[in-house]
Amino acid sequence: METAQSRQPAAPGAFTSFARFVLCGGGVGLASSFAVAVLASWIPWMLANALITAGSTLLATELHARFTFGAAGHATWRQHAQSAGSAAAAYAVTCAAILVLHQLVAAPGAVLEQVVYLSACALAGVARFAVLRLVVFARECSQARATVPTARPAHATVARDSAPLAPAVLCHA
Repeated sequence: METAQSRQPAAPGAFTSFARFVLCGGGVGLASSFAVAVLASWIPWMLANALITAGSTLLATELHARFTFGAAGHATWRQHAQSAGSAAAAYAVTCAAILVLHQLVAAPGAVLEQVVYLSACALAGVARFAVLRLVVFARECSQARATVPTARPAHATVARDSAPLAPAVLCHA
């Protein structure tokens, strides 16, 4: 019989994952927006955004692996690389939003720039959640599905044990 310590926790559902994603990703994103603004006072905005995006992506991927999607530990190199791809797309969206802002407004203030930047981050974040959940961390969800213990007693018959089980965890709901 399995003990509670030997069971791996089930991967969280879609709603829980999204709430955790907003908490982790939103927190990192909010901190990043201030860091970009500060760094952009010393170097060009696009370079500041690239540097902060790289650092925040590493941090957010680790948080998402451990907390958001219930992976069993550190993010793998594969997950970091795939996450970097989605972050590159998010970087392009935020840069495009700021470039459009500067085309429309000759000298936007810091508050307007932050509103545009955070709005672009939110839009990119929703797409990034889908990519992370359905592609980057999908393997952990399917592994968690396969390792969820059943409620059957150990003395169940062979016919009963060979019957297919319904997934206990819905990672792609």
